[in-house]
Amino acid sequence: MSTIDFDKLRSRFHIPTRKVYLDGNSLGALPRYTQERLHQVISTEWADELVSGWNTKQWIDLPLSVGEQIAPIIGAASGTVVCCDSLSINLFKALTACLEVNEGRSLITLEDGQFPTDSYIADGLSQLLGADRCRTQSVDIAALTPETLSKSAALLLSHVDYKSGALRDMDAITAMAQSVGCLVIWDLAHSAGAIDMDLEASQVDFAVGCTYKFLNGGPGAPGFLYVAERHQEVQNPLPGWMGHARLFDFEATYEAAPGIKRFLTGTQSVLALSAVSASLSVFEGLAMQDIRARSLALTRHFITRWEQSTVLQSYAALVTPFDDAQRGSQVSLALEHAFPVSQALIADGVIVDFREPSIVRFGFSPLYNTFSDADHAIASLEAVLTSERYRLPQFQIRSTVT
Repeated sequence: MSTIDFDKLRSRFHIPTRKVYLDGNSLGALPRYTQERLHQVISTEWADELVSGWNTKQWIDLPLSVGEQIAPIIGAASGTVVCCDSLSINLFKALTACLEVNEGRSLITLEDGQFPTDSYIADGLSQLLGADRCRTQSVDIAALTPETLSKSAALLLSHVDYKSGALRDMDAITAMAQSVGCLVIWDLAHSAGAIDMDLEASQVDFAVGCTYKFLNGGPGAPGFLYVAERHQEVQNPLPGWMGHARLFDFEATYEAAPGIKRFLTGTQSVLALSAVSASLSVFEGLAMQDIRARSLALTRHFITRWEQSTVLQSYAALVTPFDDAQRGSQVSLALEHAFPVSQALIADGVIVDFREPSIVRFGFSPLYNTFSDADHAIASLEAVLTSERYRLPQFQIRSTVT
């Protein structure tokens, strides 16, 4: 039984009144302490310490110290996670590392239909290196077999599919790929902070993730990179002075620092990393198994309410798996007029998002969402559909971000 007081945990976040926030799978809510911490960093550390803050406030160590905060959340050992750059840049590093470790292979296997940037980065690397050194293939996840991976240097998969919310079996897939000599990179963007995992026990090779979703690090917050200790001698394809063994010697030639530090490139944002560090403090003392149980209870409750609604049964199809073991921390519904429906919900105070071509996503953050949030969202969705408010002209207008 969970020992977490979720009502008290929710109070640690700034949740705007009269809003049901179900988009934490895109951008996490603001922890109150993060607001206080950023004010402190700006008004005291930066203002008073100036450049001395790199030493007196240990700014220089933030990529590694924040990585240490992330490690227990994803089941990683000390010294295997660094917080820096973006998920995309870190993915580039991981892909090139796989090609170095598996230098006899040039094929990268991608999931057909995965989050586009992952494929863009892999295809861009192929164009950069040439097909002899790097080429890609896309396969349906249901078609993954030892045979399809037998010539692959690396398999890149999302732990949770961003559209459907389907959770993949990290243990089984990693073991299958490695049985035929294929390394595995897991994209944890939609699972880190909401799902219990153990990268060490699963023998994962590499993983990447972002800190602005369920980790609540703020808009555009840095990404993170996990590199298993056995792979930490590979080269960083973007060598920069922050990854140098003796960065302030300013040597003309590059010598990589030992361990995970070598995967740093340039100077990182102190403000952004300070925000992430403050947000991660919310997880201190919490068991990820309890957080995962809360996530499942919330999404299960929403699905049950969907099943009980004759209105929603006729309008909206469930895309997310029923099975707890196969579900992340969101529920996706497919329905006609999905975009204007999402906009009508937002106008009604239920913050969701839309994904092409016909999906409305309801993301549940176990740290601050409640069962009443799920009830409110169901009631609002029923009202929007039966009243056909979504047909109003203002809900047809698309902003840049959907």
